[in-house]
Amino acid sequence: MYLELHARSAFSFLEGACVPEDLAGACARWNMPAMAIVDRNGVYGAPRFHMAMKKAGMRAHIGSEITCTNGRSYPLLAETREGYQNLCRLVTRMKLRAKKGEGAATLEEIAEFSRGLLCLTRHPDERLLEIFGPQRLYAELQRHYQRDEEAHNQATVDRARHLGIQLVATNGVAYAAPEQRELLDVFTCVRNHVTLADAGRLLERNSERHVKAHAEMACLFADLPEAIANTRAISERLEFTLADLGYRFPRYPVPDGETQMSFLRKRTEEGARLRYQPYHERARNQIERELALIEKLELPGYFLIVWDIVRFCKEHDILCQGRGSAANSAVCYSLGITAVDPVGMELLFERFLSEERGEWPDIDIDLPSGDKRERAIQYVYQRFGQLGAAMTANVITYRGRSAAREVGKALGFEVTSLERLSSLAHSFEWHDPKDTHARKFREAGFDMEQPRVRKFLDLYGMAQDLPRHLGQHSGGMVICQDQLDSVVPLEPASMPGRVVVQWDKEDCADMGIIKVDLLGLGMMAVIEECLQLIPPVYGEMVDLAHLPQDDPAVFEALQKADTVAMFQVESRAQMSALPRMMPRCFYDIVVQVAIIRPGPIVGKMVNPFLNRRQGREAPDCLHPSLEPVLRRTLGVPLFQEQLLRMAMIAAGFTGGEAEELRRAMGFKRSEKRMADIEVKLRAGMARNGITGMVQDRIVQSITSFALYGFPESHAASFALLAYASAYLKCHYLAAFTCAMLNNQPMGFYSPAILIKDAQRHGLRVLPVDIVQSDWLCTIENRHLRLGLRYARGLREDAGRAILRARAERPFSSVDDLAVRVRELRKDELNRLAEIGALNSLGQAHRRDALWQTQRAILPVGPLLEGEEELNQPSPLAPMNTGERLFADYHGTGLTIGKHPMAYRRAEMDKLRVTRAADLASIPDGRPVRIAGSVIVRQRPGTAKGFVFLSMEDETGIMNAILTPPTFDRFKLAVLGERFLLIDGVLQNLDGVISVKAARVQALSQGAAAASHDFY
Repeated sequence: MYLELHARSAFSFLEGACVPEDLAGACARWNMPAMAIVDRNGVYGAPRFHMAMKKAGMRAHIGSEITCTNGRSYPLLAETREGYQNLCRLVTRMKLRAKKGEGAATLEEIAEFSRGLLCLTRHPDERLLEIFGPQRLYAELQRHYQRDEEAHNQATVDRARHLGIQLVATNGVAYAAPEQRELLDVFTCVRNHVTLADAGRLLERNSERHVKAHAEMACLFADLPEAIANTRAISERLEFTLADLGYRFPRYPVPDGETQMSFLRKRTEEGARLRYQPYHERARNQIERELALIEKLELPGYFLIVWDIVRFCKEHDILCQGRGSAANSAVCYSLGITAVDPVGMELLFERFLSEERGEWPDIDIDLPSGDKRERAIQYVYQRFGQLGAAMTANVITYRGRSAAREVGKALGFEVTSLERLSSLAHSFEWHDPKDTHARKFREAGFDMEQPRVRKFLDLYGMAQDLPRHLGQHSGGMVICQDQLDSVVPLEPASMPGRVVVQWDKEDCADMGIIKVDLLGLGMMAVIEECLQLIPPVYGEMVDLAHLPQDDPAVFEALQKADTVAMFQVESRAQMSALPRMMPRCFYDIVVQVAIIRPGPIVGKMVNPFLNRRQGREAPDCLHPSLEPVLRRTLGVPLFQEQLLRMAMIAAGFTGGEAEELRRAMGFKRSEKRMADIEVKLRAGMARNGITGMVQDRIVQSITSFALYGFPESHAASFALLAYASAYLKCHYLAAFTCAMLNNQPMGFYSPAILIKDAQRHGLRVLPVDIVQSDWLCTIENRHLRLGLRYARGLREDAGRAILRARAERPFSSVDDLAVRVRELRKDELNRLAEIGALNSLGQAHRRDALWQTQRAILPVGPLLEGEEELNQPSPLAPMNTGERLFADYHGTGLTIGKHPMAYRRAEMDKLRVTRAADLASIPDGRPVRIAGSVIVRQRPGTAKGFVFLSMEDETGIMNAILTPPTFDRFKLAVLGERFLLIDGVLQNLDGVISVKAARVQALSQGAAAASHDFY
């Protein structure tokens, strides 16, 4: 029986052309009981291959083809767990000393890590025999109908017999099926930076390197039957599988005389007495119940390690907050990991942890994005050692734009055509069934009658979702009791000081490796910086933990949907719901955060809830027994915890059974599991006397909602930040806006939109100024001063050099600046002049400053070097309004002057265009014409193909809705133009204003902020 022992997947990154699941499928098709995946210099695809083979009832052998410094590569197969650990350590050694994506091992290193490994080689020699011995070294033969390959095979056979080692046949698989060979050729061109026309002998000679059946391979090696037989013999020797990974979560070091559990109890008791004052019986009983389960599941070390990270953050003034299902735990609340009281909010602990789940809990910690988060990450590295902790990977795959560019370039298509195609490959969440790859190609101007174009289309489709290269996860860290490099290879990330494992978070979860998420949240950084800015500017101290709970200004802004820059409530969808929701207390914000989510939208629960909220429908809790669960949300289930409690009350499920119900109906729902769960649900309800239509409605409610439900604990954690951001914006606008601008990019809107919104709220914004600006934005007399970082193209090193020179003495002229700050390049000096940042150096206007910069940067002789020249007036005319506006947007991405639409108002009035601020005065159903710069484009997956545009004029933001046919008709204008003129019908429902578009036109181009296009 032939078994393939040398198969490569697309996780060899441009050296393979199929996903691991394709290999497993081919293996099943040919009734092969086992196969070895041997990706290049790593085990990137091993978890997915293992899971696919396990599901099909076959064995997955694990190995890697190691690049050696002698120019050859050696497939190594893990015979035992020790062998696998050695393979991981070998790969880690070679990766960590090289640049990202590179690395090679020496023969000495292969020898050092050879125990437990088998080596297949097409170049057997005495040194390899010395390293592996005759029992673990095999001479590899491949036959792909190539004359030179067969000559090499004959030499290999002779050499093997001379050395006394056995032969083994493989097919050097690089794709599962023959038709994937063409894609491999494209990847070869991408890897070598050539086109197909110029690739020559780099390409495959034929399509023979696919998974082949026993009969075909036996025929190929009819003269060497032992080479086929040895594949089975080797497979039987390979004991190791990824089920025997040997991963252990680290123990937390505790003082002498303590166990991890006793130490956790003491820390929890201390925290509980601070959190609960008084420490009441309900909290005490809940905490004791949680601790008992934590002890039973042997998890105290996990909680202590997360507590230790949070403790470090607090000791170093790093704002942090746990979220996710961890907020359902009173132990997490007592340890200071989370900020939501789960006892007071009656949250369900089983959503976080239960005996039946059989998996580790998941705790996410939000940290300020930037340097402070990096300090927390580096603390974990230091705590567990360089080889004891690492970030999880993020596999970057081919998507529409990258596939269009790289495949098209390899095929030799013009760059302009590829850019047009890339621009049409928008990653909107909604996938229009009519928006096929072929349609995009036609819209980009490709002639689909040409065979070359059709081949491009085929390969473009084949490349979708195949791995391109390895990135790093935004914050997932894995840690290990011993050295992590014995579990999975480590390699350097692109960011200095970071190390990543070769698996992504799903792979780690499948392999039982514990992940702690240290997530960078921009709003946390904004709040932290804002709290630091307030005392010197406003003379007040603000304590985030003791903000006024029912601030009138906050709820007035929320009710009016005046929420630009407010965390989680700033999107168009949130703004459209807020006037109907009319939040009046903190719990209303919790609901608001949760209601604009796929679950309530897909489950058609948003409108029923809002109608009940407005008194248009009576609350209906489905059954009297469910009233305690659904009363707070007016009978509409919005949270996962409600789903679990409904099953527990109505059908008598335990907490663990209820959580299993949620998971059964979760992301990868199985029809059989769904049916089994429904039978169990109905039987439980029947025992409790719930039958007939009431039972049907409860089952329908649970099953339709389970897929997308949002955790109440998660919503509560986010609501705390939403309220804090709203409070800070309403009361400390200058500090809040300054912090927002200093932490870009983040949020829903660009800096240009944030500034215009702040100006409409009364904030005065001052320009970038070489005399006044710091690198970051600052506050001057409660006015906002833009920082030098907003001068596009100005490097931070050059900006900091300006500040150092200015600290010594003020600049007296442009010449003085150029002479004293040698770090400034010509383009940077010109940019500062273009945006008006040099006007305060005695320049009459921007062109005057440009004239002076050109003169200042001219080379001078050694005699005059270092001497300042006197300013001479320039002969240039000042910029006009349009030129200044263009210079602002081109040079900073924003303008602090009038909005571009303000300069066009006379033109708009002639066209009978209604301003954004005037739309509220127009009755519902009236025809209306609006115009503005497009600031957001959306096509949500839950909106059935509708497109939503947010546009801005000088008076505010307005929203337009396009039906799918309208979008198709005006697609090029909608996607490609910065300014739009839209005719449609005004919709005014409960103060929520939008325009249903009927006709869309492009306005003449002008300077404007770039839009944020979401998917």
